[in-house]
Order: sequence, then C-alpha cells, then structure tokens
Amino acid sequence: MSVTADSRTALRICPLCEATCGLTLTIEGTRVTSARGDRDDVFSQGFICPKGASFGAADGDPDRLRTPLVRKDGELREATWEEAFDAVAAGLRPVVERYGPHAVGAVLGNPNVHTMAGALYPAVLLSGLGTRSVFTASTVDQMPKHVSSGLLYGDANAIPVPDLDHTDHLLLIGANPLESNGSLCTAPDFPGKLKALKARGGTLTVIDPRRTRTAKLADRHVAVRPGTDALLLAAMAYVLFDEYLTDLGELRELVQGVEELRLAVSDFTPEAAAEACDVDAGTIRALARELAAAPTAAVYGRIGSCTVPHGTLASWLVDVLNILTGNLDRPGGALFPQAATDRTPRPAGPGRGFALGRWHSRVGRHPEAKGELPLAALAEEIDTATEEGEPIRALVVIAANPVLSAPDGDRLDKALDSLDFMVSVDPYLNETSRHAHVVLPPPPPSQSPHHDFAFNTLAVRNQVRYTRAAVPLEPGRMAEAEILARLVLAATGMHGADPSAVDTLVIDQTLAKAVKEPHSPVHGRDPRELAAALTGESGPERRLDMMLRLGPYGDGFGARPDGLSLERLLAAPHGIDLGPLRSRLPGPLKTRSGLVELLPQPLADDLPRLRDALRQRPEGLVLVGRRHLRSNNSWMHNIPALTGGTNRCTLHIHPDDAERFGVTDAAPVRVKGAGGEVVAPAEITDSVRRGVVSLPHGWGHDRPGTRLRHATADPGVNVNQLLDGSLLDPLSGTAVLNGVPVDITPASTRTGVEL
Repeated sequence: MSVTADSRTALRICPLCEATCGLTLTIEGTRVTSARGDRDDVFSQGFICPKGASFGAADGDPDRLRTPLVRKDGELREATWEEAFDAVAAGLRPVVERYGPHAVGAVLGNPNVHTMAGALYPAVLLSGLGTRSVFTASTVDQMPKHVSSGLLYGDANAIPVPDLDHTDHLLLIGANPLESNGSLCTAPDFPGKLKALKARGGTLTVIDPRRTRTAKLADRHVAVRPGTDALLLAAMAYVLFDEYLTDLGELRELVQGVEELRLAVSDFTPEAAAEACDVDAGTIRALARELAAAPTAAVYGRIGSCTVPHGTLASWLVDVLNILTGNLDRPGGALFPQAATDRTPRPAGPGRGFALGRWHSRVGRHPEAKGELPLAALAEEIDTATEEGEPIRALVVIAANPVLSAPDGDRLDKALDSLDFMVSVDPYLNETSRHAHVVLPPPPPSQSPHHDFAFNTLAVRNQVRYTRAAVPLEPGRMAEAEILARLVLAATGMHGADPSAVDTLVIDQTLAKAVKEPHSPVHGRDPRELAAALTGESGPERRLDMMLRLGPYGDGFGARPDGLSLERLLAAPHGIDLGPLRSRLPGPLKTRSGLVELLPQPLADDLPRLRDALRQRPEGLVLVGRRHLRSNNSWMHNIPALTGGTNRCTLHIHPDDAERFGVTDAAPVRVKGAGGEVVAPAEITDSVRRGVVSLPHGWGHDRPGTRLRHATADPGVNVNQLLDGSLLDPLSGTAVLNGVPVDITPASTRTGVEL
C-alpha cells in the first residue's frame, strides 16, 4: 500500500464477476474514488472490465444497508447487532426444536462465491443445522455440469476448463464470454485470449441462437435452435464414431464404456438431428471433422446449454467430445485446474463415486443433486402441505434474491410472506430480503479480505492471490465472517458463544483428519501443535493458512520449506504464479472404478428422452436469455454507471418476426408464458435468429418495500415470471430458462413497463 499527499492506493481482487481481475484502488479517506487494472497482477496483468472500473460506485452505493434490520410490529427497523442475533436465535431454534431441521430451508445465492466468508461459512451452517432443504443458484445455472462431472469423474467439482492460451480450435456452445467474462472458466481478458487464438492461426466456432459479440468474432457461427444443444453434440459424437475419427490417445487406458457409447448414440445421425436443431447435416459433419482434425481442441459449454431440457446430457456430451478426440487432460485441450487450497492430493485409485437422488423434495419428489433441491421447487416446499413431512417454516437466505432469479417469483413472493421466520444476509433491501424478519448487512467489498476459493478451481492458469481489506471496517459494521459465524451459532443452539469458536472447530476437525491420512504431509503429527503454528489476523486467515499449507503446493507445516503458506502469500501482493494447466489424470478421478466412466447409468437412462426430442418441433416463438457485460444477474442494477446503454431490459426480436406479429421498434410488447406475462419494449435486431426472442435475466425491480432507488427508477421486467417452474432438467433439477415457448402481442402504450 502506497501513500501520497491526498490519497493512497491499495490492491484488491475484483469480486464482481468470475474473471477475478486484480485491481488497484485509489482511496481518499475511507472512500474508493477509482479503480484500474493491476498491471503486476500475475493472473489478469492489468485487464479490467466496466464492472471492475465501477468498483468504487458499487462499494459506496448509498442504498447499501449499514445496520441490521429487525421486524417489529410488521415493519423492518434499524437495530443493534445484539438485537438482531437475539432475534435470529429466537426465530430459528423453536422451528428446529418443534418441527425438525428440514423445516428450516437455506438459500444460497451467486454472490457467496464472490466473497471469502461466503465460501467458508455456509457449509458449516448447513452441517450444523442438518437440513436437507437446501437451495442454491446452481439449479438456475451450472448444476448440469456438476452432475455430469460427478458421473464421469466421480467428483462433482472436477470440471475441466479449456486451455485458452494454447488450444488450436475452440468450440463454444451456449457461451458468450465477451459479455460474461467467462463462467466455469475463470479467465481474465477472455476477449483478448480469443483474439490471441485467432492471431496464432487457431479457429473459433460458436454455437448460439443469437449472434452475440462472441459469435461475431467467430470463424464459424451456427445458429442452433434453442434447447437442442444435446442433439447437436450427440450427432457430432455419432460422426466421430461413424467416420472413424475417434482417437483417445493417452486416455485410452483411463476410459471405460467407449463401445457402449458408440451404440448409445447410433440413432443420433446428423440427418436425424438436422431438422430438430435447424442445422443442416453437412454443417454437423463439418463441426465434428474440424474438431477431430485440429492439432489440439477444446469444447466448452455454458449456461445456454445448461438451462435447457437436456442440460445434463449436453454438459456430459461436451466432455464426451473432448474425450473422443483425445483432448481431455492434455495441453491445448480441456484440463483440470489445481487450486492452491485444494485438498491434499490423494493417490490415484477408486473412490466413492457420485450418487444422485439420495433424498427427494417433499412436494414434487425432485431428486437431490449435489446435496441440493431445485430452486424452482422452493415456493411449493413452503406453501404446500403434504403427508411427507413438514413444509419449510423458516428460511435462511444468504446473498440470494430468488424472487427474481427463480421461476414464478409471484408465487414465491407470496410464499415468503407465510413463513414463521426468515433471516437474510444481504447488503440491500431487495425483492427477497424485504420479506425477512431480520436482515444482516455485510460490509462493502473494500472493507473485506478476498481470496477466490471456488474460482481458482476453474482458472485457466494455476495461481494464488490474496488481498486484505483495503479500507478499515467502518464503525458500527460487522465483518462478514463474524456475521456468518454468529449466524451459525444462533442457528445451531450456541447463541452467545464466541464467534471464533466456529473457525476453531473447523481447524481442529480438519487437522485431526489430516494427521490420520497416510498421504497427508502432516500424517502422524500432533494437531494441536499444527493449530498453534497457524498464522493470520483472523479466523478466516488462519483457515486460509491451513488450507494453503495442506494443499498441493503447500509447505506441509514445514515438510516442504519452499511451499505455500499465508506468510509467503502476503509477501507477494500481486499473487504467485503456479504455472500453466497440466495433465493430471488419473489423479482427479474418484469413480468407483478409478476410471473415466463414459456412459454412467443415469445418463444412459436419460438418452431415450433425448431420442424423443429428435421428433419434436416447437411451434411459434421460443424465449432465450442474454447476458450484459455491465451486469451480474440481479445484483448490479442499482449502480448508475452499470446501467443504461446496451444494458437495458428490452425484448430482442428478429425483423421478420416483428413484421409477422405487428411489432414496431421500441413499442411495448406483451410476452406470455406458462407462469405469467410481462410487457417490455421491443428491440428489433437480426442478432437473434428467426423464431426466437430474448429477454435479459435479473430485472423486475418494481416490487414495493425495497430500497433500490436507481433500480426501481428503471425496473425492467422479470423474465422468470414467464416460467411456472414445471420445466426442469430431471437429472440436475435445473430450471429450463432457454428455449421456452412464449406468445407475443403488441401491448398498449397507455402505461410504461407493466406486469
């Protein structure tokens, strides 16, 4: 940290999207006045996007809550922290004691993975509560990839990422990284990496129903019919087998089920898939041939191929194509990152595998996936009585806004009002937290430390970085780590205990297990001695130190003197480069066979449903979502610098469809789906294919009782209100958000945007 006469600078890792760019903040007093890219950051090397440049505006938003709110006489009022946690304990514990732990639900939102505390404490809370009523943003986003990875590799978090810096051929399906900055693929300056790919003579192919900014950069853009991603990928796999283009290379001895897969895809000929996908058979064959012919190649799929009726099959087939062409786990292909805080690598060999459906939701009987139930089922789990157990009567919501992010927000809105108790950890009084009995606001990001536990497991280069708080904690604020630790204590019957007890418990349990593991660098040592050796100014820092020292690059508490520790990381303020991605198989495999299981039974059992889709033809229009570079779901629309311009809630419609339905540019259009209807202004553009309309996700800030002044001035409409929650990918429980049938009609101009 440097000091000048009028201001000082501090380093900070940006928490506003998955790219995790390094920032240099300019601070005057306690206010962040500007942000620029940190040119010395080992990962981002100075890259910054509009979100990062607006860090100060997001950090200093005057609508951020500064003190807890507690509901009294039906109204949320400012309260002390003591009053707030007293209310949490009084609200949650009676529900647990009377109705059991499953009557308390937990909802975790996307911003949790963008904070250090959000990564460290929710798992402790869920374990302490013992509830199975767990819902997260994953089931409106990436859960199909977790499920397919779990079934293929035995570990739901073993997600290979494209080796962007070295590949010769990149095929993107349902991904728009020039707007999203990457997702399940942590890559600062994704646009620059795609341009570098082309500059070195590589090929970029984009499969997307919209001509996105990413598609405009592509050598080949295929405008597939929304929702048919899995059919297209299965047809490509058929071509690889049919034309003898498969070559597993170094993977040959590590993969089982190749012949079974050949038979399983035998019906998915390009000719059979062409009409359903609206992609001619010749193009499908060319896609497969080009992939097989490239010296190195990687297939990468994202939210557009996840949030569809066959999302898990599409996610699986992405990896199948990488495997069949020998591009999984090799440089230039798709590789498994190795984060510094990963668990101590264990010897390769059979593991426990991955199981689905260990329990089911009470009302819809939806199977759990990765310990979670579908977010789309949250409302019915609250408002519907059955003989299968108690409905959810209390809810813990951490950094989530499901009223906007889940299907049928109107129903959930009503359901939340019926709860006996709800506590929300959120910096804003938004569409969801306005229902809470207690709101616990974390401090702004400048006042919090930062390390990316989740995103480093998905990074395109191995590295490790940590930044302490750039600004001291404001008087009256409570650190997010302490908020969540106190929430754990209040929810588990330990209200009033020292919050440091939570970190101590985790450290003691982790070290006690580590010393018993033969492959651990601390095997046979005294866990109390190891705990005493930890450094750091806080519980989270001590836990980070422990994870670094036990991890794959760690010092092993002195066993490897040149290894990582918190002390060494603090001495490298711009981070430590740990090198390019490298081949790691069979190490990451945890399947029962110890091999890549190419055709797991749950996926084989779902293939008949995909075969049925060969004969399906949607009639009328279908809806897809879209991303904005200056936004991240529902939590950035209150920042003036990040709204306006192209970041608007408009309905994209092709000129031919606009003429057919009598729609004129900028005029209001009524869009009707199974869950309701919304009215949004039309934006006529040929960037969307015929038969498809597009609305962005995260808008609809027009409900009363919020404190989002800028967002409510231009609320947009909630695209998820068009969904009734009945359409789910059955394997992952993920809501179908793309390829959804809708009807449109010109709307009256008498009012503005309406619901």
